[in-house]
Amino acid sequence: MSKSLARVKSALHAAGIDSQPIEMPGETRTAQQAADAAGCELDQIVKSILFQGSSGRLFLFLTAGGNQVDPELASQLATEPLGRAEINTVRQVTGFAIGGVAPLGHLTPSPTWMDRRLLDFTTVWAAAGTPRHIFPVCPKTLSQASLARIADFSVN
Repeated sequence: MSKSLARVKSALHAAGIDSQPIEMPGETRTAQQAADAAGCELDQIVKSILFQGSSGRLFLFLTAGGNQVDPELASQLATEPLGRAEINTVRQVTGFAIGGVAPLGHLTPSPTWMDRRLLDFTTVWAAAGTPRHIFPVCPKTLSQASLARIADFSVN
């Protein structure tokens, strides 16, 4: 088992979340790939999008699969200008590679916000640390476990 997957499993257990990551037969790097693999709606996929602030700090936005993070709204929430985080920075701070960034289990926690759209579902699916593993979870439970604040920051 990869270290990343083990870290997600440990984070789920520590948060009291009764969910096991599932290895899919194909890649789940994109929201559409994950939705196809899980057999769910695109918006039931939790995308973990990281932005880097002008301070150098990373900020995590959990958004519905069909939505995009609006950089201006995200910057207002972070209270500083934001740009996309570099691939190497994401790996160093979270411990995950792009395409498998989980919403929890990061090496260094970041301030986190969750797209209100995800609350429209009883179950959502999120990356579990690898490009082939995802896990089902109640969005309210995920919000609590990831310390995410519910906010409006996305557009579709």
